[in-house]
Amino acid sequence: MTGPVLLSTHDLGVRFGAFQAVAGVNLSLAAGDRHALIGPNGAGKTTLINLLTGVLKPSEGRVQLDAQDVTAWSPDARVRRGLARTFQINALFPRLTPLQSVLLALAERERIGAVWWKPMGRYRPLHDEAERLLALLRLGDLAHVPVAELAYGKQRLLEIALAMATRPRVLLLDEPAAGVPKDESGEIFDAVAALPTDVAVLFIEHDMQLVFRFARRISVLVAGRQLTEGSPAEIAADPRVREVYLGRAHARLPVAPHAPEAVHG
Repeated sequence: MTGPVLLSTHDLGVRFGAFQAVAGVNLSLAAGDRHALIGPNGAGKTTLINLLTGVLKPSEGRVQLDAQDVTAWSPDARVRRGLARTFQINALFPRLTPLQSVLLALAERERIGAVWWKPMGRYRPLHDEAERLLALLRLGDLAHVPVAELAYGKQRLLEIALAMATRPRVLLLDEPAAGVPKDESGEIFDAVAALPTDVAVLFIEHDMQLVFRFARRISVLVAGRQLTEGSPAEIAADPRVREVYLGRAHARLPVAPHAPEAVHG
């Protein structure tokens, strides 16, 4: 842990009829954490993210956000409390530019989105903040390019910029590099590494090279349950992870020796 606990779960689980999708998950995220959630397909990773964000209501257990029980809160209430996420599939406005997209998110955060009779140009501080966010996510030079013309990796970065526009204290990234060519996915995680160090980040990722390069801690989920949690070195050395996650006991997991330094931004 690198700071105060911002998000935690206590025996969190959900059932769909007789099927137990997630069970007994105890997870803590502190300010500054870069925490990976890994596991085979069908392990319940996205289901867990949906529980954390309020998209799904748990069958048992609870979620605490900034020391407050938010188990019954709606997704938008959690966003206002400081919890933001991205999704596996883009949901962007193709005809808008990145600057316009981020400005819309900022206007919604400031509750001025319905003030249609005042042009956004009147809100100079929001313009400045939007430009800073785009620069942070390495999109400054593309601020005025229609989203439809951006490379897919840049669109994924824009999704993170939109999430950051809510001023989250906890950011959940559901496969941020999904669909991005392998030689470009590192750029996304380089941008994640440069996010403010007071923001806790939990991310799902299948590329083990990226996981072991950027995560400080890793949780392994199998069949909806936590198999183990630890540092990248501990996870790489765990034979249960090699056997269950990769499907063969002799598999080797990569460990980036400079991973702790890589995520300080």
